[in-house]
Amino acid sequence: MIEPVDLLVFGPHPDDLEIGLGGTIAKQTALGFAVGLCDLTAGEMGSNGTVEERLAEAEAARGVLGARWRVNLRWPDRGIDDDGEHVRAAATMIRQARPRVVAVPHWADRHPDHVAASAVLTEAVFNSGLRRFQTPGEAWKPERVCYYFINDSAPPSFVIDVSDQYETKRRALACHATQFAPAADGAIGTRLTSPRFRQLIESRDAQFGALAGVAFAEGFVVKDPVVLPQLL
Repeated sequence: MIEPVDLLVFGPHPDDLEIGLGGTIAKQTALGFAVGLCDLTAGEMGSNGTVEERLAEAEAARGVLGARWRVNLRWPDRGIDDDGEHVRAAATMIRQARPRVVAVPHWADRHPDHVAASAVLTEAVFNSGLRRFQTPGEAWKPERVCYYFINDSAPPSFVIDVSDQYETKRRALACHATQFAPAADGAIGTRLTSPRFRQLIESRDAQFGALAGVAFAEGFVVKDPVVLPQLL
């Protein structure tokens, strides 16, 4: 059941949202905010892990992060397409969840699925707020759309200090064993199975943290100005 949440996070594949903002999700849930997670695909084109394994890993990670629910839209892996159908499905999800904030992947990334997901989800967020847009549910416009980083990064609009939640992020990532530490016979070595990939994630988060004077932080980009009530 899709109940309303404060924060709705979209990930192209199971494990993407943990890579990008696992610490932020854990921080929001620890503060008492309701968080919903939505994976677009089951990652069935990945070199390791079955669909059933990946869905189970995603649910385990949800429990670690403390999110209220996690769903998978089962769009085709390597087939995310701005053909209208995917936009409507994502807009329906937003209308059902009625989040204050939506987090989606940044539009510049080495993985084509992440780029495609960013474009589709940007359209979906906008269309969700149009009362005449034909998709189930009442029109809903989130207060903010935040773009998070998966593989690559850029200068962030702001960062979230996740130093206290970083071990939780590590535990959530570890739930995706088929991707980061596959033990099955015939497992294929990939970019994700290399220890350097985890090092890449942590070095990025440490760099964002260093810029803010903390141990670890996750970066976000927003297209609209962030309004503060005053300077002090």
